[in-house]
Amino acid sequence: MGDLSEKCALVTGAANGIGLAVAQGLSAQGVRVLLADIDEARGQAEARNLPNALFQKGDMASREDCRALVARAEKEWGRLDILVNNAGLQHVSPIEEFPEDRWEHLIRVMLIGPFLLTRYALPLMYARKWGRILNISSLHGLVASPYKSAYISAKHGLMGLTKTAALEGADKGVTVNAVCPSYVRTPLVEKQIADQARVHGLSEAEVVEKIMLAPAAVKRLLEPSEVAAYVTFLCSEAAGGITGSAQVMDCGWTAR
Repeated sequence: MGDLSEKCALVTGAANGIGLAVAQGLSAQGVRVLLADIDEARGQAEARNLPNALFQKGDMASREDCRALVARAEKEWGRLDILVNNAGLQHVSPIEEFPEDRWEHLIRVMLIGPFLLTRYALPLMYARKWGRILNISSLHGLVASPYKSAYISAKHGLMGLTKTAALEGADKGVTVNAVCPSYVRTPLVEKQIADQARVHGLSEAEVVEKIMLAPAAVKRLLEPSEVAAYVTFLCSEAAGGITGSAQVMDCGWTAR
């Protein structure tokens, strides 16, 4: 896939789940990684376990924190080659009951935050005529489900940002793609199981069987390491012709 050992990356939501797996996968390829998360204790601990890794606390809902993260990468390494917008959260509620502040917060974290980080990172990538931006979207960036209006709106918006940034960056050596997995075994999904059980009046086992896995051809949750492996490939030279795309890894969810 080519040598990534001289590259520098910023990964958000990197204290656990997909973000941590991505940070680990890139680090294994020799990439210097700045992990960002609101969970400072866990993030610091995970960064200490990786070679050439740093941690900085960051809230993707904060413009100042987004700017500071890119500035930290530039200060430490003088460059930023890879940006992985992964930080996310979920809230399950009917629209008529959805807390308005909560709705806005999800949009800030999962759409406005990636826009800001992309805005601040692109000049560094353009200067070197090389860059990779990976937006961790979701199956729900392509299709909808009930009771997740904020998450689905943010992820659909992220698809638009992905395509626009890809068109703008193509002649400057920057590719921008979205990875769209189905349900992944993460703390976010584990919490969703309980929330979905409450909203639908089902047991947690029934939520997994009847809601999460029912439309899938492959009846299992994805593992964070599987998503991380795909992200690492998309950062490589071998993926240089892939941009503006929704890379679907959904266990056959959308094949029907």
